[in-house]
Amino acid sequence: MEGPFNQMIIRGVTLINGDGAPPIGPVDIVVENNKIVAIEVVGFPGVAIDEKSRPKLKNGGKELDANGMYLLPGFVDMHGHVGGNAQGASPEYVFKLWMAHGITTVRQPSGRSVEEVNDLKRKSEKNEIIAPRIFGYTGFGQGAKSPISTKEQAIEWVRENAKKGADGIKFFGAEPQIMKAALEENKKLGLGSACHHAQLSVARWNVLHSARAGLTTMEHWYGLPEALFEDKTVQNYPLDYNYQNEQHRFEEAGKLWEQAAKPYSKHWYSVMNELISLDFTIVPTFNIYEASRDLHKARRAEWHEDYTLPSLWKFYEPSKISHGSYWHDWGTEQEVAWKKNYQLWMTFINEYKNRGGRVTTGSDSGFIYQLYGFAYIRELELLREAGFHPLEIIRSATLNGAEALGWADKIGSVQIGKLADFVIVEENPLQNLKVLYGTGAVRLTEDNKVIRAGGVKYTIKDGIIYDAKKLLADVKKMVDAEKTKLNWKLKQPGFQD
Repeated sequence: MEGPFNQMIIRGVTLINGDGAPPIGPVDIVVENNKIVAIEVVGFPGVAIDEKSRPKLKNGGKELDANGMYLLPGFVDMHGHVGGNAQGASPEYVFKLWMAHGITTVRQPSGRSVEEVNDLKRKSEKNEIIAPRIFGYTGFGQGAKSPISTKEQAIEWVRENAKKGADGIKFFGAEPQIMKAALEENKKLGLGSACHHAQLSVARWNVLHSARAGLTTMEHWYGLPEALFEDKTVQNYPLDYNYQNEQHRFEEAGKLWEQAAKPYSKHWYSVMNELISLDFTIVPTFNIYEASRDLHKARRAEWHEDYTLPSLWKFYEPSKISHGSYWHDWGTEQEVAWKKNYQLWMTFINEYKNRGGRVTTGSDSGFIYQLYGFAYIRELELLREAGFHPLEIIRSATLNGAEALGWADKIGSVQIGKLADFVIVEENPLQNLKVLYGTGAVRLTEDNKVIRAGGVKYTIKDGIIYDAKKLLADVKKMVDAEKTKLNWKLKQPGFQD
């Protein structure tokens, strides 16, 4: 890492500024004390730059030659869990994978205590650790002395959570009167909110109920098909269904969108339009369920070989007691159902964006064969599959996330006055999003040589320059050391020595 600097000039880069504008370049971007102070067009493609017209470097300033490269705002991961005991993933491991993929801001939605998250947040703010900027959302009821069973208890907990310094609350569902009281109080206090509308509560409290009560963002898609039901109030559960059975939970979830109102129907649009009118944000996290539609592909993604810890491999294995390890008997029928599920889900998300709704980018990594950092880039690809133009994808990954966090005046786009959070890559990510993966994109050269193109070159956060590939190498060393320590070898599930 290098910096921070009193002045930094990034020279000759092509700018993709994050607000939907097309690329422009070459430009010189001038940063002073972590603030963008100038963005100057310095020439034309294919024409030598006139050095006399460029911004001048001050004594002690830093000049970064980015000629021919592409610069984007730092990415915002709206659903980033900072590891966990079950996964055996340390914050350092997670943070370096995120930063290696240009993620400079993360919303941490529950899992760790307020105190833990605040400690990491403070260290990140002071740049004492290599980490993205952190927004911490506490799981509703976390740390309470007893289960929250009244409106009064809910309000008291929300106020206490705010006093502890949390940025918001992550809900999973509760009794309707408790959800309403908690969301309304949280909104009064000006904090953010997220909800994974778990099946245990969604029959009486779906996305529309939450949005009306003040929820600012929804996670995944649970609660949305239920709001779109026309001929039922609960999904078509098999009569032997048990929510604690992960196969039941995820297999039946894969059939939910087919039970909702048809795309472009009156009720479908009615729900969509109301959510948009409430300035409601959707964080789809398409990637986290991708193994549901292609288990082999997700399990054998090429980055697992070098960057996935043995403890994560163990956590992902089929299991009756590990969340998301639902491969009890996963086959063709389940995958085909999930492929259809994705088509309908993506249709809604794309139209939501088209009609002015805010869609952001989140990964929810650390589960179901999705690895920190890499999964975020996969999420970008899935937004492309959903129908987003690459510029719309970048906006979802940057400015939209900043807006949802209430930080659009500071981050999310490359504009004068904003903080110096950038992603710099040597290839054009609009032409191929795969160049943003740490492992790059496979390419054949004109002389018939196979190369890897791309991988983020520099991640800049708070005006500090990080060598993204060096961060990735650090992660590989951690994984190699753990494999050596455990004498670990990758084994395919179900095969013995």
